[in-house]
This record gives sequence, C-alpha cells and structure tokens, in this order.
Amino acid sequence: MRITLSHRHTIALFFIAISAITTSASAHTGAESHIHSSFLSGFAHPLFGLDHLAAMVAVGLWSALAARRAGAELLWGPVGFAALLLAGAVLGLQGVALPAVEPMIAVSLLVTGLLVVSRLRVPGLVAALGVGVFAVFHGVAHGQELAGNHSAWQTLAGMLAATVLLHGAGLAAGWALRHRHVWLARAAGAGVAAFGGVLLAHMA
Repeated sequence: MRITLSHRHTIALFFIAISAITTSASAHTGAESHIHSSFLSGFAHPLFGLDHLAAMVAVGLWSALAARRAGAELLWGPVGFAALLLAGAVLGLQGVALPAVEPMIAVSLLVTGLLVVSRLRVPGLVAALGVGVFAVFHGVAHGQELAGNHSAWQTLAGMLAATVLLHGAGLAAGWALRHRHVWLARAAGAGVAAFGGVLLAHMA
C-alpha cells in the first residue's frame, strides 16, 4: 500500500484539516443544547464537535505515524477506539455513569496529541486498549444524552460512521506526511494536546 500526494496537494489537504479543527463548533464538555435523534445528526456530531473531531483524527494520525509498515498495524488504534466508543455509548444508554467524564475527554485530547508528537510505538493491543479507554468516556457522554430516545441506535450508527471516516482521514494524512513534512502532523498533534490542556485548565 502506497499513498502518494503531490507536495502542493499534501500541504493544502493538511491545512484544510487544521482549519476545520480550529474553526469547528465548541467542544462537547457539557455544552450540548439538544439531544441527537437521527442518523444524520449522529453523523454530524463528531464532525462539528471539536473535542471528538480532534481526538478521532489524532488517533488516525498517530496510528499512521507510528506504524512500521502498511497493513493491520495501522488499524489497531482506530478499531479499538471505534469499538470501545460504541461500548461506552451502550453503557450510557443503560444509565451507567462514570466519574470525571468531561475531564477524561479533555485528557484524551492531551494524550492522543502527545502520541502524535512523539510517534510512540506500542504493541497493537496496547494501542487499541490505550485509546479505547478514552473512547469509553466519549461514548458514555453520548449514551447518557441519548438515553430514552427512540432514535438512539440510528444516532449511534451515524456517530460510528463518522468516527470511522475521521479515523480514515487521520490515517490518510498521517501516511502521506510520515516521511516528508512530518512536522505538519506533529504540529497538529501539538495543537490537539494544547487544546486538551486548555480544556483541563478551564475545568480546574
């Protein structure tokens, strides 16, 4: 597997992604004013919820930057995140409450951003479980919002589809930048980490 982009297109693609992150709607952190109720609204939420967008793209970036070669190694992090996001959402739907959900979402940004910056390599299962732990908190937050909603499963299906899409975008960008212009990916990771740090500071 080899993904090639021209220098100009790579730079343009990445700065479009950075622009999307920095201009998205406010972070989740308890500021939702409505409950999602359809596949499309569920699909839209990760795209316009800044904390979720940043975390999901960062997981894809890290997976691509840290992988030694193309193949299954690329997918451990994204699959672990998506699977445990769904598990967390199911827990939330069942009324399960976890402590410090919003702080843990902020910590997930800080940690995944630092993983992108460091390009830390870990075994696949460790990668899946590491990011998956944070995904549970993202999922629980959504599940609690959707509890009692008759369209909850449609909404979760949309959210999961968008999650996969964002992981794919992060993987593609990370793979394109892993040898040339890797500083762009690391700069994005630093931005995600800083965002998480700011959220934590506001919660203190």
